[in-house]
Order: sequence, then C-alpha cells, then structure tokens
Amino acid sequence: MPSNLTPNSAPVSHDAESSNALGEFLHACRDRLSPRDVGLPQGARRRAPGLRREEVATLCGISPTWYTWIEQGRTRAVSTETLGALARGLLLSAAERAYLFELAARSLPTAASTGAADDEHLPSLNALVNAVRTPAYVLDRHWDAVAWNRPAAQLFEDWLGGGAKRTAQAPGSRNLLRYVFLHAGAPALIGDWDERARRLVAEYRADTASWRDDPVAQALVDELQWASPAFKAAWRSQAVLSREGGLRGFEHPRLGHREYEQFTLRVAQHPALKLIVLTPRAA
Repeated sequence: MPSNLTPNSAPVSHDAESSNALGEFLHACRDRLSPRDVGLPQGARRRAPGLRREEVATLCGISPTWYTWIEQGRTRAVSTETLGALARGLLLSAAERAYLFELAARSLPTAASTGAADDEHLPSLNALVNAVRTPAYVLDRHWDAVAWNRPAAQLFEDWLGGGAKRTAQAPGSRNLLRYVFLHAGAPALIGDWDERARRLVAEYRADTASWRDDPVAQALVDELQWASPAFKAAWRSQAVLSREGGLRGFEHPRLGHREYEQFTLRVAQHPALKLIVLTPRAA
C-alpha cells in the first residue's frame, strides 16, 4: 500500500535530533497493549510483548510506513488529526493524550474546533438519532459512523452491527466507504450499487477537499484504492459532487425492498458532523 506522506513530511536527520521522546512514548504505549485489549486476534507467537507497528497503524487508520516514520522520529509533520487517531488507537487516557500532543508540539484540539464527536458528546448525539423514528446516523469528517439509531442498525446490519448502541470498535471500523466497497454484502443491499458507489466517492472527494493532506484521509484513500478496483477507478476519475439527498433503494434480506428519501444535515455544534436521515418514500 502506498505510504501517505505529504510534501512537508521529509525525513528528519537523526544527527539533528537530540532525542525521540514522541517515538519512545508511542513505543511504550503499544508495548503495554495486547491484541486482546483492542479486539485483535492473538495470532502466531510473538517475539516481543505488545502490539506490532502494523497493528497500531491499522487501529489508527494510517499506513504502516507513516506510523513507522513517526515512531522512529523521521518526521516532525504529525498533524493533530493523526495524533488524535494515535490517542484513540492506543487507548490513551486524557492525561496521556495531552502528553502526546505536548511531545509533538501541537495544541490539544477541542471538540468545538475539530467537530469531533468525543465521548462527552456521544450521549447527546445518541439522543439526537434516537429521537428519529426512521433510519438515522451521524458521520464524522472521515465518514465513520459515530452514532445511529435502531432502525439504521436494522437496515445496515453488516455496517452498524445490528445494535442501536455504539460499541467499542477500532477507529475506522464503522467507515461508510469501507463498508460500501469492501463488504461482500453491500452490493446486494444497496440498489443500483455501481452508480451509488461512484457518487459516494465523488461526494467524499468534495466533502474532504479542505483536509486532502490529512494523513488519516490519505491512508483511507490509499487502502481503498489498493483493495477495491471499483473505488480506484472512481477516485481516479476526479469526479466531484455535493452530498445530496434523493431516492435510495435497498434490497434487505429480511425486510425486503425498501425505498427512502435521504436528507443530509449538519450538526451546528459540530460542523464536521453530518446527520443522515432516511424517511420512507411516500406511496
């Protein structure tokens, strides 16, 4: 998989570095975690305790090359988004998260400045979607579902897990694009999958234009291009569309044929979050 390096992430000479406190801290954090702690299989016998670099990269939604460079101190261009992903993937406490940002010489972002849906705001987001009787879910800036209601979980069983409550998942495991392009059941569920999938890619390109150099976004695009020829073709087409509503058809294995009108709304308190509501099509 291509590495998600940016023009500002040139290697830093080890001769110019007096220490690599950030890398040492990350190494210590992954050493203390076991695969079981983060929901990964134990696998074959390990040479050292803790998680492998590749496993941490997967948990954090970044490429293994990029994570290795960060841990080895070969770059100083670590964005706040990447640091946040590292903090979530490594299960850091609030104090450890603040320390991580301090080591990277970055200001600790607040939920208001990033539009992030942190644990403090999840109850209000869950209350929001649960107030809707039809399928509804909230996507963050990377198109990860962070809240959804029971009708959405029933409609998207393979994506939202069949439950109305948010469960502990690796970052990115509820990503809409990963579901649409990588899950074997998505084409059967989503009516006119070819067209809908192409439109989703064009909408994602438009929606993320302002942070196209974000390592998390780049890692997602790299992963999907590597794993899905359909995504790769759609991404390389350079098509751009605004995220619009309209008729959405589904062929559910238990519920049968369903048609909805889709509405996409912004959450005022969290500008990067999107509330998607599907209302049954009027007869």
